[in-house]
Amino acid sequence: MGSGIAQVAAQAGFETILKDVEQRYLDRARQGIEKSLRKIVEKQESAQTADLFDQVMSRIQFSTRWGDFESVDFVIEAVNENLDLKRQVFAELDRVTAKTVILATNTSSISITKIASSTGRPDRIIGMHFMNPVPLMRLVEVIRALQTSEQTCETTRSLAEKMGKTAVQVKDFPGFVSNRVLMPMLNEAIFALNEGVGTAESIDTVMKLGMNHPMGPLQLADFIGLDVCLDVLTVLYEGFGDPKYRPCPLLRNMVAAGYLGKKSGRGFYEYQK
Repeated sequence: MGSGIAQVAAQAGFETILKDVEQRYLDRARQGIEKSLRKIVEKQESAQTADLFDQVMSRIQFSTRWGDFESVDFVIEAVNENLDLKRQVFAELDRVTAKTVILATNTSSISITKIASSTGRPDRIIGMHFMNPVPLMRLVEVIRALQTSEQTCETTRSLAEKMGKTAVQVKDFPGFVSNRVLMPMLNEAIFALNEGVGTAESIDTVMKLGMNHPMGPLQLADFIGLDVCLDVLTVLYEGFGDPKYRPCPLLRNMVAAGYLGKKSGRGFYEYQK
C-alpha cells in the first residue's frame, strides 16, 4: 500500500519520500513501482507517457531515516494494522515534523480517534484509506476523528482529488464503510469453504458469475492478505461486540500456519512468489 500511495503521489507531481525500516523493503517497493509504471507506459504509449517513468521515479526518495521528514508538508502512514505500532510511528512523526503538518493514516479499520489522542496535534490527524491496488482504484475513504478540524478534512480531500482519487468522507466507526461491508462477506465465504458447502473455486465462481463481482471473495482475501483480513475482522468483532463479525476458525488457522495469501505464495490458492 505504501509504495502504491507513493507512486500516485509522484504521478500527481508531488515530491515524495517513501520510508521503511530496512533497505530491502525499499528495494522491493522500488521494483514494484517500476513494474507498475512500465505497465502504464506500455498500455498508454503516447508522447505524454513516454517520459512518465523517469519523471515519476525522479520524484520519489527512498529512505530509512526519520530525519528526512523534517521538511514535508503532509504524511500518509501505511504500516501494519496494529494500534501500538501505529502509535509508535505517529509519536516519531509528531517529533520530527512541523506542528502544522497533517498526519494521515491509511488504516482500514482502526479508530482514528484513538490514534489522534496519542499525538500532540489531534486536530491534524485524519484517516485516508486507499483501496488496493492504489494506482488502479479510485476511492479514498476520508475518516474524521472526533478531534479532526474542518481545515484538515478540506486539505485531505483536496490532496486526494489531486492524486486522481474520489474522496468520500465517512465517520470513525470500526471498519468505516468499506470493510464493515466487505469483511463479513469474505468471512462468510471462508465459513462456507470450512463447512464444505463448496470448493474455493466454486464459491468464487458463484460470486463472479452470479453477482458480477470482478474477483471471487476467497481470491480477493488472498490478494488483501489473510492476516490483514483477520486483523480487520478482529477490530470489528471487538469494536461492535457482535458475533456476526467473529473470524472463521479456518482463517485463524491459515494465518497461524503462515498461509497469508498471494504475498506468502499460498492462501486459498497457490501463487508463484
